[in-house]
Amino acid sequence: MLAVIDYGAGNVYSVVNALKFIGADCVVTSDPAKLRQCSGVIMPGVGSFEHAVRSMESSGLKDPVKNIIADGKPFLGICLGMQILFESSEESPGVEGLGIFKGKIVAIPKDMGLKVPHIGWNDIEIRKNDGVLGTTKNNSYVYFVHSFYLKSEQPEIVAATTEYGVHIHAAVEQDSLFACQFHPEKSGDVGLEMLRRFTERAE
Repeated sequence: MLAVIDYGAGNVYSVVNALKFIGADCVVTSDPAKLRQCSGVIMPGVGSFEHAVRSMESSGLKDPVKNIIADGKPFLGICLGMQILFESSEESPGVEGLGIFKGKIVAIPKDMGLKVPHIGWNDIEIRKNDGVLGTTKNNSYVYFVHSFYLKSEQPEIVAATTEYGVHIHAAVEQDSLFACQFHPEKSGDVGLEMLRRFTERAE
């Protein structure tokens, strides 16, 4: 059974629908005890960095999520759910993320002639193909919705990159944790295969 964290950051049920489509059992919860009982945890999210962090703090999820990751339970962060794994974001100065990884979230420049937020399909370059992205072909297209992007200070964790006027670290992976800026649940067959591989990890 997978747990999808409901911490008031939206996007929960599009993930749930994708999981049901691939036949994965899941429960939506904000109960730390249920998160610990499940075989894998998914943290989706859309909206602002500060709102997500404050919601996790107010619901008592911040430390349990950090502990779940430290314990090695399979964990998937999606979009904002990836961003808050890092230390900080230009979107919310002074707000500390979970600090699981070193790096910061920065704004996509608005002076490049490209639309911001970046909404739509972009291809990704695969950097690590021994985990969730193991069956994903290089230059596959996935779906993005974001105005801020990751600049990781740990190149060894970067699993995929993309270009949108700037070089974007589009996915990270270390041990049992995978997180991506794009939305696998909205990325067609390519994204569904990623969710299948994550689900297999959590069995």
